[in-house]
Amino acid sequence: MKDELHFEEFLIERIDLRFKTPARTSRNTLHSKPSWILRVRDKNGKWGWGECSVIPGLSLDQIESIERFLNHCKDSKHMNLSTIPNDLPAVRFALEMVQLSLHSEESGVFYEGPFVNCKSSIDINGLIWMDTPEAMLQQGMDLAEAGFQTLKMKVGTLPFDTEMGWLRELRQTLGDEVVLRCDANGAFSKEEKSWTPLRKLEALAQLDFHSIEQPLKQDDWEGLASLCSQSPIPIGLDESLIEILPADRVELLDRIAPQFLILKPSLIGGFEASQHWVDLADERGIGWWATSALESNLGLYAIAQWVSDGVRSDKNTLHQGLGTGALFTNNLPSSMKVDRGKLTNERKMGWNAIEHQLRL
Repeated sequence: MKDELHFEEFLIERIDLRFKTPARTSRNTLHSKPSWILRVRDKNGKWGWGECSVIPGLSLDQIESIERFLNHCKDSKHMNLSTIPNDLPAVRFALEMVQLSLHSEESGVFYEGPFVNCKSSIDINGLIWMDTPEAMLQQGMDLAEAGFQTLKMKVGTLPFDTEMGWLRELRQTLGDEVVLRCDANGAFSKEEKSWTPLRKLEALAQLDFHSIEQPLKQDDWEGLASLCSQSPIPIGLDESLIEILPADRVELLDRIAPQFLILKPSLIGGFEASQHWVDLADERGIGWWATSALESNLGLYAIAQWVSDGVRSDKNTLHQGLGTGALFTNNLPSSMKVDRGKLTNERKMGWNAIEHQLRL
């Protein structure tokens, strides 16, 4: 895919995606989040689509910088992927989407293959959103009843004794057939009486957890390396990947030696950057899976195509984290559905429906 693109028309619309239920994370509570939808027409009259999606408080991209760069593209009728600053990874994700869809035979197809052609599905995890212990337990039971074989939840925001109480009950209720993953978002860096990070991991291991994401803060390479070498459950890196330049990726993986990588293309600079992480992980025997970062159905559609048909790897066998499409009251139309823990595509995407909803 060439870095440079000249075009005739560059349309931008910002949409603030509204959560059906306020989304509590370990950082803050989100009621809405911004995305910029791009529609670009090349000299041959073909249209390409992209989405620049950010998570306030986590994404590197700042709103003023996003809008300044996108408006520059619009005014110059030219863009070059190699000129996108490193602190605009979500912009790069969006413009890679545009490039891919313009170079495909059909507008809006980012990676041609079985998924977009409705002939394959993607196994995904069910996500338990932060709430009271009772409500999270009920979410887990509902997801298992709906057919999800892998569940993921946040840990580290409640007193650990409290968290272990509902997690233990969840495991007892669901038995050993359901895989449990958890994500600490760096929260185990906080001191909590006698609960050291390693002791917490040992307790989670007693419940047969598959893995934990980011137990310590993203820049604590020494602590993460020590924990990865001692932990009784595998550790995945998530936030630690966000600010790492290509030249520093090998050093991070070799120093910390994690068991998994969790790839969010909007946060780490698009599909090319994600593929580089996959290549490095495969070389080192590190597992990985991709996760959406609260994109609309447009960005989610592109990530699903990449995971299913675009990524180059023979080790892509784990459940992916792609189930964000039903979170918003004003999401874009979608041709995808989730059924029994699988993400499927029911038809080629109808772009007229998206155009009708937007002002593009």
